Amino acid sequence: MTDFLNHLLTEFHFPLKNPVLIFSLVLLIILLSPILLRKLNIPGIIGLIISGVIIGPHGFNVLEKTSAIQLFSTIGLLYIMFIAGLELDLNQFKNHRNKSLTFGLLTFIVPLGIGYPICHYLLGYSVTASFLTASMFSTHTLVAYPIVSKLGVSKNKAVAIAVGGTILTDTAVLILLAIIIGSNEGTLNQEFWIRLSVSLLIFSGIMFFVIPKIARWFFRKLESEKHSHYIFVLAVVFFAAFLAEVAGVEPIIGAFVAGLALNKLIPHSSPLMNRIEFIGNALFIPFFLISVGMLVDVSVLLNGNTALIIAGTLTAFALFSKWIAAFITQKFFRFSSTQRQLIFGLSSAHAAATLAIILVGFNAGILDENILNGTILLILITCIVASFVTEKAAKKILIEQDIDSTDKEYSKSQREESFMLPSVDTADLGKLLDFAILMKETKSSNPISILSVVSDNAAAEKNVIKMRYILEEKVKEAAASETKISIISSIDHNIASGIVRKSRETLADYIFLPWPQKQGILDKLMGDYFDRILEGFTKTILTCHFPRPMVSYGRLYIIIPALAEHEIGFTMWLTKFQKLSTELSLPIMICCSNETQEAILSVSKKIGLSAKFSKKSIEQWEDYFSPNEIQKNDLLICVAARKGTVSYLTYMDHLHEKVEKQFSNHGRIVLYPNQYNETDSNKSFSNYTTEPLKKGIENVKKIKKGLGTIFKKNP
Repeated sequence: MTDFLNHLLTEFHFPLKNPVLIFSLVLLIILLSPILLRKLNIPGIIGLIISGVIIGPHGFNVLEKTSAIQLFSTIGLLYIMFIAGLELDLNQFKNHRNKSLTFGLLTFIVPLGIGYPICHYLLGYSVTASFLTASMFSTHTLVAYPIVSKLGVSKNKAVAIAVGGTILTDTAVLILLAIIIGSNEGTLNQEFWIRLSVSLLIFSGIMFFVIPKIARWFFRKLESEKHSHYIFVLAVVFFAAFLAEVAGVEPIIGAFVAGLALNKLIPHSSPLMNRIEFIGNALFIPFFLISVGMLVDVSVLLNGNTALIIAGTLTAFALFSKWIAAFITQKFFRFSSTQRQLIFGLSSAHAAATLAIILVGFNAGILDENILNGTILLILITCIVASFVTEKAAKKILIEQDIDSTDKEYSKSQREESFMLPSVDTADLGKLLDFAILMKETKSSNPISILSVVSDNAAAEKNVIKMRYILEEKVKEAAASETKISIISSIDHNIASGIVRKSRETLADYIFLPWPQKQGILDKLMGDYFDRILEGFTKTILTCHFPRPMVSYGRLYIIIPALAEHEIGFTMWLTKFQKLSTELSLPIMICCSNETQEAILSVSKKIGLSAKFSKKSIEQWEDYFSPNEIQKNDLLICVAARKGTVSYLTYMDHLHEKVEKQFSNHGRIVLYPNQYNETDSNKSFSNYTTEPLKKGIENVKKIKKGLGTIFKKNP
């Protein structure tokens, strides 16, 4: 018994040495600290940092910063920067790149301009020490980024500007650090500049040209190896961090660049993105935040007035300079006060880069212990301030978005939308499901329904069980993206009637179908299953063919008929394809009339969509199908229309055959929007509906074409 107690006391002797016990304690902190502090309306990030202070070597010395904790901490920091680059809306970033560059320049110059005279004239440090300390003011770490990501406001333009400005200011500061150290060591010569420039050029070339090509090849060749995708992404992140270090900048820059390089290849709603965020937010990032707290030595406040004055001065002016930069950005670009708070919150936290600069300066003998201790306290206070400000601003933006919604009914329909995927062809079902997940609104609580229709015969029950077993495998794959999937079975005399009946029963808004097979003569005369679905289901239908992974496409090429803007489903399908553009970071080429272009731009501005458009004006819809205009890596999207609607044209008959004939190797989608509601018809367009005459002409054409085909086959 005595031996057991001695063994137990040894295991629990501080600092803890048992790796299993250490890991268990850290996991317990990650689990409990956010839960306990949430009741006090304190951000969970602060709980993790304070926990690090308490258990760290300067607190109760429960843990010391071992190599294992240092490793997990480094991974967490790289993860924060990687996710920031990965979640950046590139379309929005391109739209606001000048604003990001302006903010990056401001958040670099303003703190540097304020910090230097404070350190040199007020605190009395040398020119070199003052420049180095002032450069620390300019850095910021996206410690509060998980807050905006969790609250769902990461796509706000204020976030895009803050994140985009991070890469500029941190890169500039870290290059400035290398220059100051080189100057202090006397190595600031021509060779230094050539080496730095060449290494950064090579690093950029590898990350933005070589890595994306390798990633595309890997994802295409190993499309079914989902776990390998995650390992590959991790390898890219750490390889990029290493390359950045070799190039002469900090590894965090490499991780951020890795996120930008893989941004287009990892859709935001994909299972891979879900895995990346889940593991990072559950494990690695909390480790980093705890390790930041472990650096804080609260006792520095008791080391005389000098340490207290330096710590207070550094902290106050670091926060003030970042607020000034955010304020100037707000006034310059006419942002709201809430957006200014969000920019300030994201850019005010000092952690990794700040600590790296101060430690390098301290080890080089440029900075003294007072600056080091004051900086560690600055890290704690700025992280707390950043967390509070960011969470408060993010919640305000969420409320403002709800209040300022310009289309309440549309917003409501997005939350309640329902998708159905009939399992007509199980071979294509996986790609259709991936596509539906990308298109589905995250606010919608309804699951994606996978429907299996079996013939009403003696083997119906067996076939239902067999199909359910096959479909359950698809459900497991989709579960990785945290998308709700439900399996529905139907027994009917034919596929079309079963699909239509179930779609009505489940109040489906969208049906996703594989590309229709070629029709025989009888089908052309009598109508095949797709025609019967089109007649029976009046909401949105998408027929799709994806010969390769979605991430391999380079542009959405959308062909739109004249007067499409007057259809009921216009806003719905436009928003869906803009969402697809955002998910895949793809530009959109729209081919339509000038009137339709104006309507598209008007709706986009009204709803606040960020997709990047290119426009091509052609009045004759059939002239849009030009192989010279449509590139090999385009995803071709044809917006069709049902008979009797305003935008319907006779050229749309057998549209699938015409599209497949000209673009057999392309990814392609034909969309039929919500059917035009005659009770709400616009009288000004009544002259466009000549349904009786059209039907008569079409029937004559069908009979003539069918008879001609028969006589050709039987001369």
